[in-house]
Amino acid sequence: MKRRLVLCAPLVVICLLTACNHSSANHDVDIKALQDNENQWNQDYAAKDADKIVSHYADDAVLFGPGMAPTVGKDAIRNIVKEMVSDPAMSLKFQASKIDVAKSGDMATTQGTYTMIMTNPGTNQPFTDHGSFVAVYRKEPDGTWKAVSDIATSELPIHPAS
Repeated sequence: MKRRLVLCAPLVVICLLTACNHSSANHDVDIKALQDNENQWNQDYAAKDADKIVSHYADDAVLFGPGMAPTVGKDAIRNIVKEMVSDPAMSLKFQASKIDVAKSGDMATTQGTYTMIMTNPGTNQPFTDHGSFVAVYRKEPDGTWKAVSDIATSELPIHPAS
């Protein structure tokens, strides 16, 4: 019995080390996939392509934007995005400064900063907003990452309505 344990122990160690290396490799692939996804998402905003922008969201996603109620579901998000991209002044750029992938490999978060230009409906003049964001992603069965929660917080001071 001891002899079997002695013979099996190196095999168990090799299997464990291989599993750890595999997880590390998958982690790096996931980080790269999330970076590529967000780079493409920025390009889709630059092109003002509502359908491509919305394709980054899961069907059950929730969008939390400054000064608005949560927008639930891909169809509702599409309506918000269509309105956004119809603004000639609209520009949105964001950059993650931190990306975390769960050990399970099926969930991830990114966090960073954004800058958005929109037309102020009160003045009809462009204004620039900037702030922070957190995006929560779920890995879909096809291996793509889709945002399930997209949260932006403006760093501009809040001005109460007159």
